[in-house]
Amino acid sequence: MKYYQYMVLLIACMLTGITYAQTDRQFIRNGNKLFHSQNFVKAEVEYRKAVSKNPNNFQALYNLGTALLMQQKDSAATDILQRAGKQETSKIRKAQSYHNIGYICQHHQMYAEAIQAYKEALRNNPADSETRYNLALCKKLLKNKPQDKKQQNKKDKNKKEDNKDKRQKQKKQNKEEQQDTKDRMSKENAEQLLKAAIQDEKVTQQRISKAIQQSGNRKLQKNW
Repeated sequence: MKYYQYMVLLIACMLTGITYAQTDRQFIRNGNKLFHSQNFVKAEVEYRKAVSKNPNNFQALYNLGTALLMQQKDSAATDILQRAGKQETSKIRKAQSYHNIGYICQHHQMYAEAIQAYKEALRNNPADSETRYNLALCKKLLKNKPQDKKQQNKKDKNKKEDNKDKRQKQKKQNKEEQQDTKDRMSKENAEQLLKAAIQDEKVTQQRISKAIQQSGNRKLQKNW
């Protein structure tokens, strides 16, 4: 009786293990169908279920990383692909993991990191011509653009500040020129008004002198 109970328990455990293995594979198959139909969000969900059921399922990890990559969740994709690359036993899938990491780094202009990832991919699959091409391209890009992104952002920021200072100086200069022109025009107007006043004064004095003379002449004529 005890032997029978032991066998039943052993068979139950074996069946549980088989069901466990089938479950994570089924999640992967579901995810693959969704991935091929470009439903990457739902594919990610299925792959996460597979990883949750079996954290050592390297295929589930790689597929999850690829689904995240297709959604442009680059940081999360890199973390998952690094896990897959370290744990993967198949050299081909290991190479694919590091190739995708290299692609993400290349996309963000992190050429040094991309070069290291592509080199690791080629160590596991030396026949991958696409990886070899990307490696050569990143080396060239790194040589032509030695500045990192922070330095470039700092350079752009300094350039913007310089342009802002130039605009402010130009604005100040224009304002000063406008004020000088205004002051010069005001001075010229004042001089013109003064000249006009002097001219009017001369005319007035002449008229007064003439009137006095005429008045004197009239008086003399009258008395004579």
